[in-house]
Amino acid sequence: MKIKIKRLHADAQIPQYAHGPLEDAGMDLHAVEDVTLEPQVAKLVPTGLSIEVPPGYEAQLRPRSGLALKHAITLPNSPATIDPGYRGEVKVILLNLGKQPYQVTKGDRIAQMVIAKYEAVEFEETDLSDSNRGEGGFGSSGR
Repeated sequence: MKIKIKRLHADAQIPQYAHGPLEDAGMDLHAVEDVTLEPQVAKLVPTGLSIEVPPGYEAQLRPRSGLALKHAITLPNSPATIDPGYRGEVKVILLNLGKQPYQVTKGDRIAQMVIAKYEAVEFEETDLSDSNRGEGGFGSSGR
């Protein structure tokens, strides 16, 4: 699949698979400016890119596992969705869950992007069929 992409910033890097598409689901997204992430404060970090996702697909933005494990950096709205109709700059909301400020430097890998298919649905208002679970929700299957 080919997806149209546009650099909005001279330093923007086109997303790539670190180990190739046969081994990685996510492509790395890079920051185009320096940003200090203070503890417990969400910041919007620009990538300098805009994309045209085809209808029936979305781009999902997800945390990088290394940043999460080593520095407690995450995406509070993970997975974030880039809809097919959006043409603005792809920006990543990063949140520092640590106790010390974390410095994002221009060019740093800040998130992963996964292209995923979705189904368009229509709802039919009607009675629902019975199930073994019924209305059992959070914790219904035990610990």
